[in-house]
Amino acid sequence: MPSDPDAFDDDLPEPAGAPVPAVTPERVLAGLALLVPIVAMLWVPSYDKGDPAVAGVPFFYWYQLLWVPVSAVFTVAAYLLITRDEKARKAARTGGAR
Repeated sequence: MPSDPDAFDDDLPEPAGAPVPAVTPERVLAGLALLVPIVAMLWVPSYDKGDPAVAGVPFFYWYQLLWVPVSAVFTVAAYLLITRDEKARKAARTGGAR
């Protein structure tokens, strides 16, 4: 094991092209897409009621169940945004186009 902690930096190839920013619009949108369902479920006063009932099921329950597929949609959107960002980063490192 080398005594110099920066010795491993020499093994990594230098990226081609311009440096890629750590924070991109895709990553910000992906974070927001993941944050929306969390905030919606933690904001209990927004759904802490019984009416309107749907097929006899109080609002409190069906609202939470509705967020299961909605959360899946937000998660897929975040995944697609991150995948798009990773492809752009890879293209920027190799000097190619998106």
